This record gives sequence, C-alpha cells and structure tokens, in this order.
Amino acid sequence: MAPCKTLFLPGAGGSASFWQTVATALQQRGVIDEAVLLSWPGLGDEPADPRIAGLDDLVALVAGHMQQPVNIVAQSMGGVIAIRLALAMPDLVNRLVLTVTSGGVPVADLGGEDWRPEYFAAFPQAARWIADPVEDLSDRMAELSIPTLLLWGDKDRISPPVVGQRLRQMLMNSTLHVLPDAGHDLAVTHSSQVVALIAEHFSL
Repeated sequence: MAPCKTLFLPGAGGSASFWQTVATALQQRGVIDEAVLLSWPGLGDEPADPRIAGLDDLVALVAGHMQQPVNIVAQSMGGVIAIRLALAMPDLVNRLVLTVTSGGVPVADLGGEDWRPEYFAAFPQAARWIADPVEDLSDRMAELSIPTLLLWGDKDRISPPVVGQRLRQMLMNSTLHVLPDAGHDLAVTHSSQVVALIAEHFSL
C-alpha cells in the first residue's frame, strides 16, 4: 500500500511526543509520508483549551485532520477515539493500529487496574472529564472491517492482554501481537519492535 497521512493519537498523558520515535522511524523507512502527532488539550501537562470539554471534542479534533483517507495509530485512551472515528467514517480510515487500548470495551471487567488515582497524582491539573465512564462499543465492533493491528504487552496492568484478545475476537480483520516484558508504554520502551510490526501492517 502506498504511504498516506498517518495520525498518531496519544493516551491520557496527552502529549504528542509519545509517538515521536515511532513516527520518525516509520518516515525514515518510507512507510508513511506525512505524520500528524496530536496532543490532547487539558490532559497530562498539555495546556487546556476551553473548546475541549470531553471525549466528543477530541473525536471532532481528530476528524478535522481527515479530509482524505488516513491511517490511525493510537495509544490507550486514544484507541477509543480511533474506534469511534472508524465507526463514524470507515471510508476515511485505511488501517488502524491500536496499542494497549480499551477500544471501548469494559477493561475493568477484564481485570484492568484503575489508572485514575495514579494519573491524577501525576497530573493534578488534568481535566476531570477524562475519568468519566467510556461508552461500551462492544456491540458495534462487528461493523468494522478495517485492517487492524493490535499491540499489547504481557506485563500491562492497566489494559492486560485479555483485553487485546477480546478485541481480536470482536474485530473481524484484526491481528494481535503480545510483546514479552512490555507494559502500558510499549510504544516507547519497545519502539523498534513496534515500528517493525506497524511497517509490516502498513505494507500489506
């Protein structure tokens, strides 16, 4: 597949820099051309924006970069946004990469730890809406036929591998890779492996 614009969505940490190493490596390999690394206003250490008051606003923010078909690479909470966009605009998403995300399935029911106390201890100024319950999209997953790469770490406590396995069952055109000795930030700690897997996924 020819390179196309790729959107990189961070998790609740909110920083565009989360995906920088992976995006740069993919560009250097010629796997992608334009990389758009988004940040989430009001989350993590990112400055707040009065126009952003919830997840719906982040979905709209990303949709503004989708005038033509794109690839989406998403971390954790960013995967919920990616799934919502893929459901709303399937013709504008070529390929998906979801890393350690909930994807809109109930992670707590699958043994995931509550990330919120540690998160707000690290980012006390972060917008409180990030802790709101996320819509369960389980019943809609079968609508998606977009080629999807699922990347998980076997040491992730927030989104354990069983979450990836559940998504693999729900998404008809998906492949799951569980990386050994990797946790919730595997895109940073295991970036070379992540780059290789994304490169393979985008070349199919």
